[in-house]
Amino acid sequence: MKNFSYHTAKNIKEATKLASSKTAYLAGGMTTLPAIKLRMAAYSDLIDIKKIKDLTGIKVSGKTLKIGATTKHADVASSKEVKKSIASLSSLADGIGDPQVRNRGTIGGSIANNDPSADYPAACLALNANIHTSSRKIESSKFFKGMFETALKSGELIQSVEFQIPEKSCYVKFPNPASRYAIVGVYVAKFKSEVNVAVTGAKSYVFRCEEIEKILSKNFSESSLNSLNLKTSGLNADIHASADYRAHLILTLAKKAVASCK
Repeated sequence: MKNFSYHTAKNIKEATKLASSKTAYLAGGMTTLPAIKLRMAAYSDLIDIKKIKDLTGIKVSGKTLKIGATTKHADVASSKEVKKSIASLSSLADGIGDPQVRNRGTIGGSIANNDPSADYPAACLALNANIHTSSRKIESSKFFKGMFETALKSGELIQSVEFQIPEKSCYVKFPNPASRYAIVGVYVAKFKSEVNVAVTGAKSYVFRCEEIEKILSKNFSESSLNSLNLKTSGLNADIHASADYRAHLILTLAKKAVASCK
């Protein structure tokens, strides 16, 4: 492990002032610290943002649910506000990793890392989320760029994630038994004017499945997907599942999600 300087930021202004292309923000540390230990990443400075009050908390306002970036997965899972407004998001948070991860990992860290098998990116796409940063607001459709790649600029800090509250929704995943990351995860969200279906774990990046969305927009039922055959082109194939199996999982989990939507 290479040497680095450690800073504790008191507020957002101080955190962003300390930041550079050679620094990293630290909240839960679920990804950053293992990456440093394994020499997969090296930084000149780590900026601890855990104590910045403005970055944590959960608030329902009108038709949206806003969650602060340093809010822990366990807090999202247990929140009465989340359970009442978007129950599927609470369920998603409760299925991340293990108790140790859920009590240290944060929603902002998960989204900033953008692991191709993570759960929150699927929630962002399905729930038309806006990511509020220290300098702007980014639509989730423009935020996730590719494997571990986002639209964040050097030193830009995620402050909160604002989700649209759907009429009904459900997230279902087929988890890796060891890591609990999604081999495939499907998030279905029904709004008044559209149906969104976001998929994680199946490609090198999270994506919206337009084929399923078109069918469900016309007929929001499990049986409407019976005749659909998804293409396997571009789907992941590894020791855990072939491309064909992942295509099968996408459809199976989408049906399950539609049947369980509430």
